Parts: sequence; structure tokens; C-alpha cells
Amino acid sequence: MRPAKNGIVFDIKEFSVHDGPGLRITVFLKGCPLDCSWCHNPEGKSSTPQTMHSPAGERIAGRTYSADELAKRLNRHAQILQLNQGGVTFSGGEPLLQAGFVADVIDRLDNMHVLLDTSGYGSESDFRMLASRSDLVYFDLKLIDAALHKQYTGKDNYPILHNLNILGGMDKPFLIRVPLIPGVTDTVSNLEAIAQHVSQLPVPPPVELLPYNPLAGAKYASAGIEYKPGFDQQMPVEPRLEIFDRYRISINVKHTASQPINDTS
Repeated sequence: MRPAKNGIVFDIKEFSVHDGPGLRITVFLKGCPLDCSWCHNPEGKSSTPQTMHSPAGERIAGRTYSADELAKRLNRHAQILQLNQGGVTFSGGEPLLQAGFVADVIDRLDNMHVLLDTSGYGSESDFRMLASRSDLVYFDLKLIDAALHKQYTGKDNYPILHNLNILGGMDKPFLIRVPLIPGVTDTVSNLEAIAQHVSQLPVPPPVELLPYNPLAGAKYASAGIEYKPGFDQQMPVEPRLEIFDRYRISINVKHTASQPINDTS
């Protein structure tokens, strides 16, 4: 086995039931190439450690781990995770930004289910390296229109759509997740384009819609960042389930108490 790489993690959530099947540990990798205006993890954007301020005091978001050190910490919980049909989820930030480190950690895990939660923005080689090591992939798909994608995330979406097409041919279970941002991603034109693109994959995967959380900006002040969403947060989101039904795509809406929805289906 090659020497272990180091990586930066800004949080490790133990015994989560919301980041994949079963009981899981979620590792949040620091740094993201995208700058989504609705991001709910602002401390995950920067690749370097930063100070977070709160009424409870200060904390540093971002700690360096070696792959050996992180794998040993995760492996301590292997038995209970396996008994509860769970495993480890790598999220972020963006795991592809630290692909070599994440791959080294996965290679050192004790036979645990691995879920890759990714925006898909990265090189094909990095994407293949992590997707091939994962048992399940959660793939975020925000906007199909390249100009709008660049406007709201700061980057072109070509690498994302390219890697999605790669994933479609990998015989790997995956789920498309669409954040529903009012007036941005929940438009008829965008959801129609997403449904059409997904329907053209070799085996169309299920799609999960994630309604915008109006509390998403709460952490920005703690990180010393001004929250500028660039859209009307008070607008109800529109899932438009009938679009996905028309393309015969399995669709689910993830509801929370703080995420009101207008269901137009």
C-alpha cells in the first residue's frame, strides 16, 4: 500500500441517519471548487482552516489528518455501522478536491459501505478513482444551463455533466440530488432539462429533490462571510413532480419542517 496522504476535514458527524442508508459516519472534506450562492456549509468552501465565531466561543474549522489516522478513527466504529446497515459517507466541501487523500482513507477501511456525496466537479481521473471505490454515489445536479450554472456557482458545468455521463456507464448505484432553489433551480426549464438529461443515461437513476432551507445562511456570520443568496429566499419552491413523472423517473422529495413546498403535481 502506498504511503498515506494528508487531508483537511472540517467536521466528522458520528452516527448520522440522514447521509445515506443505515447508521453512518459522515466525513466533511474542506474546500470546494464551486461557490454556490445557497451553500449551507460556508466553512467547507475554503481549503484552509478558519476560525468560526459563535456565542459559545471560537472554534477552528479544519483539521489535518493522515489517511491512516482518519481510517483508524472510522474503523473503530466499523462493527456498529455494519450491524446497522450503514457505513461511511464522504461529503464536503467537495471530496474530489482531495481525491487522493479520500482514496487512501477508503483503501484503509475495514470492509465498510462507502458513499461518495459529490457535486461532480473535478477531473475524470479523480472522479473515477473515488466512484470506483464507492458502493453508492450521491450526485448533485443543480443547473443544466451553463451560463446560469456559472452565474450561481462560479463555474461552468461541463466537468459535472461529463462525470455524470461517466458515472452512468460505470454500473455503479447512484442517486441524483437536486437542490430546489426558489426561482433558480426549480424553474420549469431547468427541471425539464434535468429530467431529460437523466432519462438519457443508460439506466436512469432515481432523483431526490432537496428543498431550500431558509436557515442556510445562519452560519455565514460565524465564518465572517456576508450571505448574498442572489434570489428571493421567501419564495416557496416548486418541485414540479409531473415533469419527472412524464419522463418515468423515480422521484422523491426530501421534506423538513423548515422547508415549505408548493407541490404542483
